[in-house]
Amino acid sequence: MATPTPHTLDFRSDTVTKPTPAMRAAMLDAEVGDDVYGEDPTVRALEEQTAALFGFTAALFVPSGIMANHIGVRLQVGPGEELVCDADAHIVAHEDGGLGWHGGIQSRTTLSNQGLLDPDDLRRLIRPSGPYVVGTRAIAVENTHNRGGGAVYPYETLRRIRALADETHIGIHQDGARIWNAHIATGTPLRDYGAIADTMSVCLSKGLGAPIGSVLLLDTTRLTEARIMRHRLGGGWRQAGMLAAAGQYALDHHIERLAEDHANARLLAAGLREAGLAAREPETNIVLVDVPDAPALSAALAAHGILASPFGPRVLRMVTHLDVSEKDCAEAVSVAHQLT
Repeated sequence: MATPTPHTLDFRSDTVTKPTPAMRAAMLDAEVGDDVYGEDPTVRALEEQTAALFGFTAALFVPSGIMANHIGVRLQVGPGEELVCDADAHIVAHEDGGLGWHGGIQSRTTLSNQGLLDPDDLRRLIRPSGPYVVGTRAIAVENTHNRGGGAVYPYETLRRIRALADETHIGIHQDGARIWNAHIATGTPLRDYGAIADTMSVCLSKGLGAPIGSVLLLDTTRLTEARIMRHRLGGGWRQAGMLAAAGQYALDHHIERLAEDHANARLLAAGLREAGLAAREPETNIVLVDVPDAPALSAALAAHGILASPFGPRVLRMVTHLDVSEKDCAEAVSVAHQLT
């Protein structure tokens, strides 16, 4: 894997962003306490703020999106029970089989267009519990969908999935790592997205630019169990307020600016197509490019200071973010012209 240099333009992911000077200042000024004892005021404030944004009654600040997803699903699905999700969902494709490893949870998957589940397909997949039958206990939706190229669920589709879950008496976990991008792209209120899920994870360290952390959104009745599970997974932290302050700053200052990332992604995709590459039109900040040999093109770009991720043998992923400007996108396009 290529190593970034001071002159490298990094399009591998929106996880590579660095805290801004103003965010660093907020971190230094944060009031802190021991969060394992529930005594960090800045962590508590972040949790309350995030819960209110999405209309949940409780929230839990955790180190990573994977931990938030695993706790959220395990609150709804027990060992030997089943989670239904898309076959390319992050929760099954990129989390090292953690739900099975830690939770004894069986996943049942289906291929979907851009990773977005169809309610009619879901209806055929859901199995009721019974003797000698592994019953479905929850559905997981990912919004936006990473391997789907940042695809956004139509809100009416989410409403239909919620209605199906209610009808069949099962839960919904929403992997909302990039829900902020969905919100900005569609104008759908965050509380509307929150209303379709029983548990939900949201990430602070991708497009919002915080250095670390996700928030699990849930009902107050599940909070004690979630905190115990976080501790069991090694996620109890002490004076975490400095990290929570970065998340608060991100919520206050970096959501609306995601529109810039979306505009830059569209410019990048258009420029790559002009260079002869089959770049798909992005909905948000992820550009997928269909190429004959993604690892080879990634290596060629890296040799010119442009980092991009092979997303399989014939798909290249480029992600715009806080630390990528319109000028940077133009430079990446210029390099692509040289290589094609």
